[in-house]
Amino acid sequence: MANRTSDNIRLGAFVLSGLLVLVLLLYMIGRNEHLFGATYVLKARFYNAQGLMKGNNVRFSGIQVGTVRRITIEANTQIEVVMSVDKKMRQVIRKDAVVSIGTDGLVGDKVVDITPVTLSATLALDGDTLRTRASANLATMLDTLDHSNKDISVVASELKIAAQRMNRSTIWSLLEDPTIPDGVKATLSNIRQASSRVSVIAGRLDQIVKDVQKGQGAAGMILNDSLLAGNIRLAGNKIRSASETADSLMKGLKNIADGVQDGVTKKNGTVHTLLYDTAIVQKLNSSLDNIQKGTDGFNQNMEALKHNFLLRGYFRKQEKQKHKKK
Repeated sequence: MANRTSDNIRLGAFVLSGLLVLVLLLYMIGRNEHLFGATYVLKARFYNAQGLMKGNNVRFSGIQVGTVRRITIEANTQIEVVMSVDKKMRQVIRKDAVVSIGTDGLVGDKVVDITPVTLSATLALDGDTLRTRASANLATMLDTLDHSNKDISVVASELKIAAQRMNRSTIWSLLEDPTIPDGVKATLSNIRQASSRVSVIAGRLDQIVKDVQKGQGAAGMILNDSLLAGNIRLAGNKIRSASETADSLMKGLKNIADGVQDGVTKKNGTVHTLLYDTAIVQKLNSSLDNIQKGTDGFNQNMEALKHNFLLRGYFRKQEKQKHKKK
């Protein structure tokens, strides 16, 4: 009988201890889910809940501050998420905070993240609806990654084709040519020498410009000597005047030529007479013959005078003076 009573006592103690542990666990779970503490309600609206469920955690800057109390679909196909948040956060969470749906770890449960923006906005009150921000989900990321892998595959195949073409082209043979580096070095050396020469020439040109500005050298004298500039201007005026005179002479000659051409064409005038009148030509020939005969007679008379005893001494003196000059 005593043993039976002892067993009952032990059984009762075990049951009581189990009930206490169960109550403690329920309390801890309720406290963790904010069932027994003071809370207030915040709301957010999403177009995609991304697998969010009632009871998921709500975090503020990475700290758990509440749970998801209710998820409902609105008439405009938006999804309203009602959050039960610890009342202590009423002094922290502000109306400009942004709500997004995240993941607890890489593939863990969904959580609601509340991110603060500024410290100047007013505090969020019970029942306020906060702004939301769409977050990338795993399916979208995997879809994007799949497209990227396809693009990379296409690019890799095109690079392979380009490499094969390059191997068959002359460019690759040029790249493998051991003399190319020496040629490139020589070209760079020539470019360097040319650059140094250009630098020297530029320095000389700069010195010439400075000399010209100072009035030194021929160019400087020409550009800075006002008297020389006046002379050059005067010479230019004279050249212009000579050009105008030459133009007038050319016009006169052109008029004469036109008159001659007109006389020849119309068969009148002095030129036409001289060119085409045979009688005039014969008279001119006769006159030229007479002139020639007169010149010959004059030469004979002069030769006779040289041998005359009266003028012989004079002509001898003339001959001696010619020899002395030579």
